[in-house]
Amino acid sequence: MQGILYEEPSIWQFFFVTCLLGGWAAWMTGRACAQTWRSYGKLVLYILGLGIAVRFIHHALFDGTMFTLQYYIVDTIVLMAFAILGYKYTRTNQMVTQYNWLYEKVSPLSWKSKS
Repeated sequence: MQGILYEEPSIWQFFFVTCLLGGWAAWMTGRACAQTWRSYGKLVLYILGLGIAVRFIHHALFDGTMFTLQYYIVDTIVLMAFAILGYKYTRTNQMVTQYNWLYEKVSPLSWKSKS
C-alpha cells in the first residue's frame, strides 16, 4: 500500500498524522458544523482546507511532498469520512434532544419520526 495510500516509510506515520491528528480535527470540524446548523457544502469546504494542513504536517514532520494531488486526495477522503461521522453523530444527538417529541434515535448516526 505504500506509494498508493501513503508515501512515508511506515504506515504508522500515516495513521498518526492523517487518522489521529487529522481525524480528530475533522471530527471536531464536523461537530462544529452540525452544532451551528451549517450544511454539508460548508463542511466539504472546511475539510478541503484541512486536507492542505494535513499535507503540510506530512511535509514538515516527515519530509513528505507538499503538493502531490494523489496523497492530498487520499488524506482528504480519510478526513471527509471522520468529518461526516462527527457531523452525523452530533446532528443525531441534536435532533433527538431538541425535538424529542418528534424524533427518536435509531442508531448513533440516525433518527426517525415518532409514530
